[in-house]
Amino acid sequence: MFAEPITAFLYMNPTKQILPAVAAAIFNEKGEILLQKRRDVNKWCIISGHVEFGETVEAAVLREIEEETNTKAVIKRFIGLYSSPVSQTYSYPDRMVQYITSYFEAMLSENIAAGFSNNETQELRFFPVENIPQDLALINDHWLNDALNKTSTVFIR
Repeated sequence: MFAEPITAFLYMNPTKQILPAVAAAIFNEKGEILLQKRRDVNKWCIISGHVEFGETVEAAVLREIEEETNTKAVIKRFIGLYSSPVSQTYSYPDRMVQYITSYFEAMLSENIAAGFSNNETQELRFFPVENIPQDLALINDHWLNDALNKTSTVFIR
């Protein structure tokens, strides 16, 4: 039933994709948020990444945290689902991608090693939420406020 329209869409738009993604807000005991300075864009951002085939969103966010911080974490809560084309569409040289992002709050199970870096992470640092760096990679405008909202509300944006 769906094969023909999807095939036609992909044929007509080979440079447009919709992909599942995950992101994590990680706070320390002072209420500061962990940001990663990414090597690919040389900007600060929250921990985020793609869901791989055969993986749940929960497993994906925990894998991304471990890959980008070299520490394990536990999920504290599901914050929301973000799919708005306005805030979730990124332009790359060869394609446009609209991400459907599952956003979680997580807690690290151990401390990040001092000076940790790898092929994705240039630097990791906790920032006071009122003093976030100006050189942020494009992120959803609601992510920080939604993470700071500790009600049981799940956001769909």
